[in-house]
Amino acid sequence: MTSARTPLEDTLHSIRTRVLIEADRVSNVSSIDFPGIFPGADFAWDLKEFKQKFKIVINRTSNMEMEFDMIGVDASLANALRRIMLAEVPTMAIETVYMFDNTSIIVDEVLAHRLGLIPIKVDPVFFDYRKKGEETTSRNTIVFNLRIQCTENPNITKNETNPQIKYTNSNVYSGDLKWDPKDDEIQNDFKADPIRPVDDDILLAKLRPGQEIYLVAHCVKGIGKEHAKWSPVATASYRLLPEIILKKEIKGELAEKFAACFAPGVVEIVEDNGEKVAKIVNPRKDTVSREVLRHKEFQDIVKLTRVRDHFIFNIESTGVLPPEIIFQRSIEILKGKCLRMGNALAAKLIVLNQKMDED
Repeated sequence: MTSARTPLEDTLHSIRTRVLIEADRVSNVSSIDFPGIFPGADFAWDLKEFKQKFKIVINRTSNMEMEFDMIGVDASLANALRRIMLAEVPTMAIETVYMFDNTSIIVDEVLAHRLGLIPIKVDPVFFDYRKKGEETTSRNTIVFNLRIQCTENPNITKNETNPQIKYTNSNVYSGDLKWDPKDDEIQNDFKADPIRPVDDDILLAKLRPGQEIYLVAHCVKGIGKEHAKWSPVATASYRLLPEIILKKEIKGELAEKFAACFAPGVVEIVEDNGEKVAKIVNPRKDTVSREVLRHKEFQDIVKLTRVRDHFIFNIESTGVLPPEIIFQRSIEILKGKCLRMGNALAAKLIVLNQKMDED
């Protein structure tokens, strides 16, 4: 049977595990889980303890979005995964545009920039990075053609004013890009799921009769660290799990006022012996607005915190890869970084030991 914690141990536990939300500031923001921070307290990282506490709970997932809880990790690890998803998971994007004809009002540079930001639906694992000066091949470059001309529609009434009816090809969309496979092997590899833009309705330019666009676009493999167009996510973010602690029951008219201080769904009013009582039902919906702390009647009744090692992750894919694949590959990249760091440290230790032996 474990003994109850002393008040000092309770305070230390709160500092370690909770971020305190106060009316005018946020306290306990920095982690103290490392040795030597307090006399007699061993906060050294332990693999066995980590395995027991670490958990991932998937709340919802779709082709474009995923929300999951990552529990039992430090903010440094959660942030490392977030940054890797943003900047280091590779994708394919248009890098070079060969403009043969462009008589639209969109200048070549702007049109090329718009083309570069179109998400391309293809898994980059099937392609290699193209090195500077390297010859273009079907395994390091994807080629798209765009050739479109605007003409008058002969089958319209005189009073028609809608340009999309009055003219043919008045709008140029991402769906007008046509994949041009350069050999049978690459064509067969993607026969079931041809390479294409994620969305066909991204507007690129507007044309009028006599105007034409003819170009060839080359897609290459890259990462968001080099340019945002290679980032596989629209955003990858996390927030700490909110926690609302009531020191005593809130009843009557105060219960309704208390509930109004939070986002819908956080607090529920229930009947207890004919009296209204405020109950915390879903604190994760709380936006931590601190509205409740503005009211003096609640300042000594409620305590707002956030759980330091409970991260609510949200991944919004651009559509090039499913969000769960993006997360999985971010973990693989982080593992590779750790392995390289371990090898580098081991090699450094060997050199230092050799120098000590020589001395």
